[in-house]
Amino acid sequence: MTKIQPLEDRVLIEPLSREAKTKGGIVLPDTADERPEQGTVMAVGPGKINKDGKRTAPPVKVGDVVLFTKYGPDEIKIDGKEYLVCKADNILAIIK
Repeated sequence: MTKIQPLEDRVLIEPLSREAKTKGGIVLPDTADERPEQGTVMAVGPGKINKDGKRTAPPVKVGDVVLFTKYGPDEIKIDGKEYLVCKADNILAIIK
């Protein structure tokens, strides 16, 4: 994979794949697939500079599985694979 270093408080996320089938066994077409809201953190920027001139690190680290806002991240492709880039403010929770 190409090395990507997000800037400021941005985070590179690999979205988790969704099930193509419901719990009841109904197969969903690709057109019904919604944008994922969970993913694994692949890279984290160094953080944002606050009013005092000090850098504040994002609250997540590489390997964390996170829940993020549905339309906050930007979609990008790296080496043919889809990733999301979002600001740390768009991350709602770390899934343990």
